[in-house]
Parts: sequence; structure tokens; C-alpha cells
Amino acid sequence: MDAKDALPIIKRNQLALRNGQDKPEIWVALNGIVFDVSASRLWRNGKHYEHWAGQDLTDELGDAPHTEKVFEKFKAIGVLESTPKSS
Repeated sequence: MDAKDALPIIKRNQLALRNGQDKPEIWVALNGIVFDVSASRLWRNGKHYEHWAGQDLTDELGDAPHTEKVFEKFKAIGVLESTPKSS
């Protein structure tokens, strides 16, 4: 069993509420994994440079001056619910 399989599924609306404004937790998603970045001073108030918490940052990572390895220091708390593909 993959460690990812043990994590709960988090819906996009649950992620959106953890934007640093609505709830005390600050969450972001990357590559389908939701991370709690609440303890990071760089995510205070839910904003990190031009990036906002409460959303999937996978497509924005290419603009960052760092790689996805930076997320290794944060706790993975869930798997982002996948969006069904429209046919």
C-alpha cells in the first residue's frame, strides 16, 4: 500500500476554505497531494509572493524559483479529489 493511499481525500471546496482567510489552517495542493503550510512564515495570510493558498499550485510551480522538493518539509495531509474529465 502506497503512503498516498492512507491519506484522506480532500475536496476542492475544502482546500479552498484553507486559504489563510476563512480558517486557521493554510493548505496548498501540488501534484494531487494537499500540504499543510500553516506553520510557514512564507505563507502568512495565505499568500506567498504571487501565489494564493487554498488552491492547486501544480501549474504555477514552473514560475517558482524552487522545485517541488521544497514541499518535502511540509506535512502531506490528503489527496486532492480529482476532477472528472469532460467528454
